[in-house]
Parts: sequence; structure tokens; C-alpha cells
Amino acid sequence: MKKRILSTAFVALGALMSSFASEAAVLTGTTIGSDLNEAAKCFDGNASTYFRGYYSYNNYYVRNWAGLDLGQPHVISRIGLRAAAQMSKSARLAVVQGANSSDFTDAVTIQIFKEAPSEREMTYLDVETSRGFRYVRVVASGTQGCFAEIEFEGEPGEGDSSKFFQITNLPTVTFNTPGQAEIKSKDDKHPGSYVAIVSDDGTKILEDTSAQMKGRGNGSWTFPKKPFQIKFNKKQQPLDAPAKAKKWTLINNYGDRTLMRNKVAFEISREVGMAYTPYCTFVDVVYNGSYEGAYQLCDQVEVSSGRVEMTEMSPEDVAGEALSGGYFIEIDAYADQEISWFTSAKGTPVTIKSPADDDIVGAQSAYIRDYFNRMEAALYSVDFTDEEKGYRKYLDLESFLRYFIVCELDGNQDSFWSVYMWKDRGDEKFRIGPVWDIDLGFQNCGTPYPVNSMTDYLYTHKEASKANGMEQFVSRIVKEDAGARGQLSEMWSQLRHNGNLNDEYFDRLIDSCASVLDESQTLNFVRWPILNQSVQKNQKVYGSYAGEVGNLKSYLQGRFPKLDEWMDLHDVAAIGSVMADGDNTAVEEYFDLQGRRVDVSNMSPGFYIRRLGAQTEKILVR
Repeated sequence: MKKRILSTAFVALGALMSSFASEAAVLTGTTIGSDLNEAAKCFDGNASTYFRGYYSYNNYYVRNWAGLDLGQPHVISRIGLRAAAQMSKSARLAVVQGANSSDFTDAVTIQIFKEAPSEREMTYLDVETSRGFRYVRVVASGTQGCFAEIEFEGEPGEGDSSKFFQITNLPTVTFNTPGQAEIKSKDDKHPGSYVAIVSDDGTKILEDTSAQMKGRGNGSWTFPKKPFQIKFNKKQQPLDAPAKAKKWTLINNYGDRTLMRNKVAFEISREVGMAYTPYCTFVDVVYNGSYEGAYQLCDQVEVSSGRVEMTEMSPEDVAGEALSGGYFIEIDAYADQEISWFTSAKGTPVTIKSPADDDIVGAQSAYIRDYFNRMEAALYSVDFTDEEKGYRKYLDLESFLRYFIVCELDGNQDSFWSVYMWKDRGDEKFRIGPVWDIDLGFQNCGTPYPVNSMTDYLYTHKEASKANGMEQFVSRIVKEDAGARGQLSEMWSQLRHNGNLNDEYFDRLIDSCASVLDESQTLNFVRWPILNQSVQKNQKVYGSYAGEVGNLKSYLQGRFPKLDEWMDLHDVAAIGSVMADGDNTAVEEYFDLQGRRVDVSNMSPGFYIRRLGAQTEKILVR
């Protein structure tokens, strides 16, 4: 009995000593904040006084915060927050940051209050970030942030860079502009910004103290949740991305309540065999101390290794083969808002993406405009299906058909509003791709709706968005060229029978994405409570994340049979190589898909028609 009493005494003494140690570790310093008078109320020990920050229903860029200058770096071990009476919701998603610059340009996110803190007592969260900070603060995310009391606990020290904080299982991207300046437009550039990408359960951090942040996008920039572009000071390979480059994008996916439509469309692009599919991965984003939600970190679509791979031009490339490429262009309904652009002879608006605006010279602009006009003229000529006289001389049909399959399968009504193309040096043909900007795809738009009730391809619908002339451009190929229709049928059949292009595979992919996004999507829709609202061009609201994901899956389940019918799905099991071992003396003739006889001894890889006596079959030469 005595032994048990003694043990209990030691437990009680240990708890008492821990309490004293905790109290001793509460840090003090000079109060700092977005409003000093209000911030002081968070450290006065009086729960009845509270920080009342500025708030505007029309201005989404609000940064209300309170903190301390500790005088020297401290490794923070715990943060305590008490909300003002009846105002706990306004403190949910409050972000805790540490910095060693007084303007918080180098601020690192070290905790977030995922649930609303209590109004009756302090809510404490442990902090495991190992770096020491002189300046610490709590920032409200998109609200007034009515904080009654704040406490920081920790010990003096520089610490190290062995451990950082991730908001969820996703990597956390924190960026800060100098002076916390708002990024006000897609062209508003902020050099000298700090970017930190934390991953691998907080054990890995990519930092750049002199990056440039700017806005990006056209329609997506109009949303309160903004998209951004990161330009690192030097080439980086964040999160093991395939490309090493300076420019990367943060896609906001505001109008896509599944938060994954671009990701799923990019997977379709890979399965279809597009030459280049942009890299993307899910991340959480903190912008100048405010939690902004779930994003996708993606490639910047540009000419570079691991992205659009072709010859980059210099201003001296103005004659001979050097003038022939490479050019990266975009058929673009927004072209007249850009610096380097032209309208084709047929009225098609085209933006020149590369050479860049600052580098392109007159001879290069004239060349690519003239070459695009030649391609269009050939497409609309009498001999448009002829290999030498028609559009095939200027346009790589295979890449066009692969792009077309992706667009019709993902149901993106903007597919021909914007179409990327490139022409490399010494190459006569434009290549199509990559696919991009699929937030309105997969039945996420009210016009047309529902897509699977249509009796023809989506691009033909009067409400589908198209740059001037693009419906006629596409129809000329997939409707009026019998050879192209045959090649489309063969390509679709091969993909359906010999790959993952089926609804079962994409059901599993979508479930996997939903699982990865689970915690982040919950926080995202606290920050942006739109699950019961129609935004962008949404036709239907499903009221829950699970409902939105279900809509995406059911769309694809209905889409595959539609395209099987329109693209003429057929059995391809018998297709093999004509160069297989055995006696080929009985073979009479070979024809390409346009019906022209070809020389058996000089056949390039691809699909052909073999006629053997009275029988014909499609074959694949590898």
C-alpha cells in the first residue's frame, strides 16, 4: 500500500512540475500585428477583450494577424489560441507562422487550427517544426479572426531544418510576397518572394528566398480563390517532377468541386499517348499567411526539356532552316489580349507562345503566320485529303486524333476554345498538344447539359466554346475525311482493347484521388463553402464532396459507350505485324488508310489494309 501511495505522489509531483515548466515556457515579447491596438488584446490575459480584425464581403484579400517579436530566435513547441465569445468560427483555419524577417517574407507555416478553437478556454496544438524563429504570429484565413488570447511556448535557439509542418498528407506550399503585398492581377509580378514546399511528412523542404510570384489564368483569375505562377530564381524539380524548370503553376480548381478534373484528364492524355502531358500533383497552399485551400502544382506549359521539347529560337534565327522553328502557338479565343498574336486568313485567332514576346522578331512572326495560313488553305482545298497537296503535309494527323479523343472523352466544352500546337525546326508538320484547363469537363458545365444526351460529338454543339472557325476545322478532318475517320476508329479500338481506357480503371483512379484529397478537400470547403452553390457554369449542385465525385464517375461510365458508337469500336484482336515469320507470298496488296497502294518493302510503322485474295483486314506494322 505504501509503495502505491508513493508512486501516486510521484505522478502528482511530475504533473505539477510539468505545469510549472509549461507556464515558464510561455514566451513574451513585443506585440506586432496588422493592427497593433487590436493585437495587444491577444496578450493582455483578459479573455473578455479580443482582436477584431477588418473584414469585407467584397475584398477577399484580408490578412488579420497578431503575434510577437521574441527578440531572438526560439524553437516553438506549442501554440495556444482562445476565440472570442460567440466568434469561434471566425478563428477556424487560423494559420500559425514563424519568421526571421520582420515583414514575414520568410514566414514558414508551423500549424493550423483545423477545428474552431474553444471560446471558454485555450486550445493548444503542439508544434514540431525544428527551426527557430524570432517573429511568430497567428493569421486569420479569410475572416475577421476574432482572437481573445494567444500563447506561444518554446525555448531560445536557432534550431535546424530537419522537420517542418504539413497541413495534411499533401505537400504544403507556402509563399509570401515582400511586405505581404496582394497579387492584384495575372500580370502583377512580385520578385523577391519567398516560396517553401514541404513534403515527405515534413522531412523535406524546397525553399527559394528570391522567387517571383504572379497571377495567371483568364476566367480562373476572376474567382476569389486565385491561381498563381511561381518563377524560381533557378531551375528546380519540385516534388520529383519530371521537368527541371523555373516556372510552375498553382491551379486553383475553384469551380471544380471534385478538385481533380485536370488530374483525371491528364491521366486520360497519358493513356491516349499524347506526346506530352503536363505534370501535376495535389498540394495545400498558404498565401501571405492565409490558408487558401487545395490546389494542383503543375508544369508551366512552355518550351523546355521535359515539357514541349523542340528547338528554342533566338532573335538571330531569321533565314534558312533556322527560321523554320521551333514555334509554340495556341489557337486562342483570348488571343487579342496577348502581345504576340495574329489572325489567320480564315479568321482564326492565334497566340505565339514561343519565341517569347520579348524575343520574337518580325521575320519569325511573319513566317509562322504564313505557315499557319498554308496549313489552313490546304485543309480547305479540294485536294485536302491528298498526302502531298492536302493538310497532312502541314498537320500531324495522329497527334490531332489523339487530342480529339481526349477532348471528347473528358467532355471539355472549351477544348477548341484553346488548342496548343508546335512546329519544330526542319519539321513540316504542326503537332497538337498538350491538353490543358479541363475544369469545365466531365459534366461540370450547364451548356450543353447533359453531354451524354447528345447525338453527336460535343464540339459540334452550338453552346460548346470554340475559337473562330474551329468547328469547321475539326469537322473537315473527323467528318469529311474518310481516311481520318478510319484512323480514328482504329486508334480508339486499339486504346479500348489494349490499355486502361475503360470506366473501371478510371473509377479506381477517381477513388484513389478522392482518398488522397480527403482531408484537404474538407478544409478547402471550409475555406470556400461552395458545395451547395453553383459557381462558374455549373448546371447541377450535388451538395457534398462524395456527390460531386459520383457525378464525375457516372459521366465517364456513360461516355465510353457513346464514343464506342461514334468512333466505331471494333475487334482488333487479330491485328499483328505483317513482317511475322512465315510465307507471305500469298499477299497481294497493301493499302494505307486513305486507300492508296503502298510498297511492302518500304512500309513505315502504322496501320494498313491488307488484301489477301478476296479477304481484307486491317494490320499494324511495328
